[in-house]
Amino acid sequence: MIDINQLRANPDSFRASEKKRSRSATVIDAVLKFDEQWRKELKKVEQLKHQRNVVSQEINQAKKIKDEQTAKIKIKQMQTVAEEIRKGEQKADDLLLKRDDLLKDIGNLMHPAVPAGKDDSENVEIKAWGRKPAFAFPVKTHVELLEQLKLADFDASAKTSGNGFYYLKGQLGLLNRALIHFAVDFMQKKGYLYIEPPLMIRKEILNAAINAQEWDKAIYSIEGENLALIGTSEHALLGIHAEDCFTEKQLPKKYFSYSMCFRKEVGAHGINEKGLWRTHQFNKVEQFIFCQPEDSERLFKELLQNSEGILKALKLPYRVLEICAGDLSNWKQRSFDLEVWRPTTKSYGEVMSLSNCTDYQARKLNIKLERDGKRQAVHTLNNTALATSRIMVAIIENNQTKKGTIKVPAVLVPYMNGVKEIGNS
Repeated sequence: MIDINQLRANPDSFRASEKKRSRSATVIDAVLKFDEQWRKELKKVEQLKHQRNVVSQEINQAKKIKDEQTAKIKIKQMQTVAEEIRKGEQKADDLLLKRDDLLKDIGNLMHPAVPAGKDDSENVEIKAWGRKPAFAFPVKTHVELLEQLKLADFDASAKTSGNGFYYLKGQLGLLNRALIHFAVDFMQKKGYLYIEPPLMIRKEILNAAINAQEWDKAIYSIEGENLALIGTSEHALLGIHAEDCFTEKQLPKKYFSYSMCFRKEVGAHGINEKGLWRTHQFNKVEQFIFCQPEDSERLFKELLQNSEGILKALKLPYRVLEICAGDLSNWKQRSFDLEVWRPTTKSYGEVMSLSNCTDYQARKLNIKLERDGKRQAVHTLNNTALATSRIMVAIIENNQTKKGTIKVPAVLVPYMNGVKEIGNS
């Protein structure tokens, strides 16, 4: 959540940010009202505690001179003060709870460059790269190609697990593994530390990573347990440093991970489309950084360069979109999507999502930096390196041949044991 000190100092900036998100800014006034009442109540409690200390000294003094009557009066007075302190502390706690419950509803203060817009239809294209392939034959969808080559079975997976799952076979399974190995090697060469995270995560860690309203449409909870399946390893990587405090020399921490991920995919798109584009289970290599606040904007650009480097190495046409204010999640200061070209839909589709969350997530998990004798929340950033299922769709559809085979990107051939064309046997 946001820093209450920043809100106190710059309420108008947060009001403008909320209005730009097309939301009411009245919550800010409510938070500040509860905050003021809380601070006043704390001040009263401190004054009462001072009074209690004075009365306690007076009791001791009365007992020293054996003035029992005065001591009894003072003891009764102290009991009254103690009860007032108890009630004041309870009232202060209630006010703080109300303040912080509302504080969670205020979005991160957006970067000035975030474009205005009401929803994803108004996201702004920043750049595009690569030549879209031209075909002299009717293009097939990845499902048609894979079923023709008997490299995937979506009907059998529907029987065993329902829609949104799949069996990968033969060279398609090898392509999946090749993409993982390629992405791991790519990120390792960038100097990031490789981590394989747990596939289940405590709910308090997840609540720091996303807003509660995201749960029902995205996350699989485990009934009877304080655990959920990870929808992305980003959440597990965030939790790795919960309650930690860094020195300046220890930052930035640059991580990347491979994991399987699980998502409900509940919403407007549904999960009924056959194939690999929208699934409940998928493989992903993720990037994550903990850094000093002044470095997060520079590292945002670095994470973008990493993902662009992967798409360029695979020779997949792509574009970069800046997410507009109305489509920006609460915890994000700024976000870009990278989308690949799909010749079958004649449109771009999202494969990577880059976010600077500044101190919003770290504050909830008390992840801090100590310098000059003071502590402050670190900044966190994340970006997809590669999600294999959607990248495979892009490779299959962009690299298909007239005879129904699929050309393997040259960078993946060494990871495919020399196979240059899938289905060419």
